[in-house]
Amino acid sequence: MLPRTFVIAASMTLVFILSASAQEKLVGTYGEARTSLAFKIPDATAQSMLPRGWLASPFSAGPSKGANLVVTFMDWLVALDPDGRPTNTFRHVGLTVPAQQNTKDETVAMVVTGLSAPPGYAPGPYGNFGAAKSRTMRTLRTDDDGFSTAEESWKFEGENGDLVELELQFARRATTRTKLEAKVYSAVKPEFYRLYRIEAAVDVVRSADGGTDRVQKYSFKGSGPRFRTLFDGSEQLVSITSFPWFSRQAFLPAQAK
Repeated sequence: MLPRTFVIAASMTLVFILSASAQEKLVGTYGEARTSLAFKIPDATAQSMLPRGWLASPFSAGPSKGANLVVTFMDWLVALDPDGRPTNTFRHVGLTVPAQQNTKDETVAMVVTGLSAPPGYAPGPYGNFGAAKSRTMRTLRTDDDGFSTAEESWKFEGENGDLVELELQFARRATTRTKLEAKVYSAVKPEFYRLYRIEAAVDVVRSADGGTDRVQKYSFKGSGPRFRTLFDGSEQLVSITSFPWFSRQAFLPAQAK
């Protein structure tokens, strides 16, 4: 089992560069484990998830090139309030669409829906997460030659029959360390966004464009009212990214109330 320490995990497909402000308000600090799946779904379906004035903007480069939907499984291992005091931890599966405002060239991640467990977090800061029950398992096996195999199982069962589950096994390799800053918007209140400062270890285990594939077992399912139009069998898996450690600080922008 991966150690429950100050672990951080984030998908590079969810992160976009921005400038910082000294007047930002710290919301919290989080240590997580994450796994992200990037899909190509019909353009009209991706666009239908966005509010008026926004356009879907599929990734034009990198391991997720061509993808227009990202599904990220998140396990909060550490959560601290703005004063550094421990707070409740949760598990989530969040769906984002890379998008642009009609009047801007900047591509950002827009949260379109998700599930969270245990009760108490939903609908979350982005206003569109449903409450769910969850089951999460992660195992890492390493031999004396340094060969590692990771195995993960995630399952979220929400209200009204919503279900998202992932079974994944892959050969782990050396990770890439990255530091990024990000804007993440809400599809139900598009004027709202959070700023994130992130440091993470990144392991791209499958990339259709990059020719990488260390996946040994893979099964994904999304169903129920929130997910059936997104995962109807026409979706194409573009990449899988594992983040064995990840740290982020969340801020509200200076103009936020």
